[in-house]
Amino acid sequence: MLYDKMNFSLWCDFVERNFIDSEFVELLEKKVINGATSNPAIFKASFLGSDAYKSDRDALRGKDAKDVYETLAIKDISLASEKMATLHEDKRDGFISIEVDPFLCDDAKATLEEGRRLYAQIGKSNVMIKVPATDAGYEAMEELMSEGINVNATLIFSPKQAKSVVEAFKRATIRFKENFENKRVPEGVVSVFVSRFDSKLDVKLSEFGLPEAKVGIMNAIKIYDLIEEFGLENVRTLFASTGVKREDLDKDYYIKELLFKNSINTAPLETIKHFLTCKDIEEKVLNKEYEKFFYELENAGVEMDLVYNELMDEGLKSFKDAFKQILAQL
Repeated sequence: MLYDKMNFSLWCDFVERNFIDSEFVELLEKKVINGATSNPAIFKASFLGSDAYKSDRDALRGKDAKDVYETLAIKDISLASEKMATLHEDKRDGFISIEVDPFLCDDAKATLEEGRRLYAQIGKSNVMIKVPATDAGYEAMEELMSEGINVNATLIFSPKQAKSVVEAFKRATIRFKENFENKRVPEGVVSVFVSRFDSKLDVKLSEFGLPEAKVGIMNAIKIYDLIEEFGLENVRTLFASTGVKREDLDKDYYIKELLFKNSINTAPLETIKHFLTCKDIEEKVLNKEYEKFFYELENAGVEMDLVYNELMDEGLKSFKDAFKQILAQL
């Protein structure tokens, strides 16, 4: 669902062969979504749980597991990008993301080489190369964008990570404009993970009488504010990990609470469908409420730097585990 007046986009955080050829097209035609994202965990569920890949997997039997994975992933990403080509040409997003091997997260050179290779093999201008926000990742994503490749900086939990990403994007944008006059400027999104904060901290907040299911929202708003202050036209905040983990929350809670102008929300299919039934949708107005909130957290003994590091380690581990499991079973 694209709200033109506020430049808000809804992307689908799901990729699967049968879905791309059917419901995905319907969602695009109805202007419900105008982009999509993928990650190793999503591909794991699709490749290992869907019959749509059986013939391809049979044809690739005997090949190296990573080659099989990339062949399947590239085909899905290519199909999705084709479905959204017109959207992209009209500058209404139409992006689809593919992530580099998560085991390369601390190797800038290898990440850069794989990002270039994947982008070239897919051969679609509306593809985003997804790179984890590590020290090596900042270096790789700057180089990728400076060459004209769209980048999705992922696994962002802290304002410090977000600042490093946007600074890399800013340098890359300047370099690109200097080297490629009159070319379409590549775009970047800063994928801020949301719900995992609440899964980790809600029990502790309850003990201190602090509001639950708020840390992820407030942190995301704080980072969104930081990104907007940079004022880069080709860079937006993407709110990710927006499926709810608690039964007492509305399924679209993390969409409605983060409905800010110039932002993107990538959500699971079930979350998107629930959001479509919502009648009380209002644009959120940015304020500095998060400053008081984090002051109260600090007084309660919550060390956010420690939380940020733990969540980043857990996020990388989950993507690596999913990737390892895919390769072991392909």
